[in-house]
Amino acid sequence: MTAKDDELVKFEAEGALPLPAPDEQGFVENEGARIWYASYGAGPVVILLHGGLGNSGNWGYQVPDLVEAGHRIVVIDSRGHGRSTRDARPYSYHLMASDVLAVMDHAGIGEAALVGWSDGACTSLVLADQQPERVCGVFFFACNMDPGGTREFKATPVIDRCFSRHRKDYQALSATPDKFEAFVTDVSKMMATEPNYTAEQLAGIKVPVTIALGEHDEFILPDHADYLARTIPEAEFVSLPGVSHFAPLQQPDLFNRAVRAFLKRIE
Repeated sequence: MTAKDDELVKFEAEGALPLPAPDEQGFVENEGARIWYASYGAGPVVILLHGGLGNSGNWGYQVPDLVEAGHRIVVIDSRGHGRSTRDARPYSYHLMASDVLAVMDHAGIGEAALVGWSDGACTSLVLADQQPERVCGVFFFACNMDPGGTREFKATPVIDRCFSRHRKDYQALSATPDKFEAFVTDVSKMMATEPNYTAEQLAGIKVPVTIALGEHDEFILPDHADYLARTIPEAEFVSLPGVSHFAPLQQPDLFNRAVRAFLKRIE
């Protein structure tokens, strides 16, 4: 059993559990950026896409668990995040979806399940919409698909601790370690204006989707998650009790059970 970190005290101080040694890692050139990825284990492929301002190291509690469950796990640092670079273009979920596809092509991955957290969830669903033949399902955790799905921002100690960790990690990993404030500004612009999916577009998504949301999510409205689950044809809604937007760090065992149930569902 993994210890709980509901207040993210451990995460702020130490980060998540360190990622294991990868079987493969490297950079893929795509659309003016160098995108870092790493691969672990063998079996059906699951790609983990982290949240905005974070990096692949935030999945430290998930990678070993899912490898043990018999999957090949691929983590990707989103463009401009972690070890990945970016060009001068604004951030967009469509651009980041193209980065994931480029990694899949480079790594010889024909089809994968996508597990997305926050911004990574948007990226996952955009890719599934654009390339359904490459995506066997999406675990969509803690995100919106139109601007009306978000709560008014209110700072909390948990959010502050997460932000503090993101700053440390960015300064340690990024090729532009002194640009954290500009990075936050640019990513925030994307979050405020994207995505903008209509109900008709959501109804056209052709892959199985699990819409998951923590009971105490600080950013996403529960009604919006319910709307997504009702509007996407092969979607289900899963509520994660006692956790918030940071469930993969707060209660990894709870989160991992939900992901494994999703993977069983799409086998």
